[in-house]
Amino acid sequence: MFFPAHNEEANLEALVDEALAALPALAEKFEIIAVDDGSRDRTPAIADELAAKHPGEFRVVHHPVNLGYGAALRSGFQAARFDLVAFIDGDRQFKVADVGRLTERLAAGDAPDVVLGYRLKRADPLIRRWYARIYRFANRIFFGVRVRDIDCACKLFKRESLTSIHVSSGGAFFTAELLVKLRFEGRKLAEVGVPHYPRTAGSPTGAKPKVVFRAVRDFWTLRLRLWFKRRGAMAVGEPILG
Repeated sequence: MFFPAHNEEANLEALVDEALAALPALAEKFEIIAVDDGSRDRTPAIADELAAKHPGEFRVVHHPVNLGYGAALRSGFQAARFDLVAFIDGDRQFKVADVGRLTERLAAGDAPDVVLGYRLKRADPLIRRWYARIYRFANRIFFGVRVRDIDCACKLFKRESLTSIHVSSGGAFFTAELLVKLRFEGRKLAEVGVPHYPRTAGSPTGAKPKVVFRAVRDFWTLRLRLWFKRRGAMAVGEPILG
């Protein structure tokens, strides 16, 4: 399991402790990876201290500067080593134990390749919920991705389903581009509801104008590429796995 962390000094240690307590009940072998995306607070130092304290269980990938949410997810995927790869966000709005809902769904008889969480009750400000509705509708209309909560940061993947996938976005459109390409590759997606909790520390960045603008730009870049040369569009970007 991995999670991106940008200026999450107030959340990082508690999240790692939570993961260390919850994951042994979900998997015989596991790893915890934090991707420090150019944090300017004590997140890098805390992450290094935790890595030294929990060798073999927790490690950290550092970005020297803030590269964006998608770039942090890409680093997490590339660092992951096991056959199942899960991620949640570093803001503690999801509980690590609820990844168990995803692993149970993955083991169901219909054998999905990917399990996507959807927030049972989204604990975010109204403006972010409106952005999410518009975003979900746009991805459904223009890409045919019919999922309930496309940007929910609680997802589980079979590693083998990602081997041929390339993603170019380094921003908030990363997960949508990933799901678009998984769909076009014929991978089977399943969904399961997960609780969502209010952020108690740190500051969200997803609704900042520059983040939204970057997502809109990446959205239309992919849509135009797929219209004009679908095969070539599928190969644009970096491999999702290291």
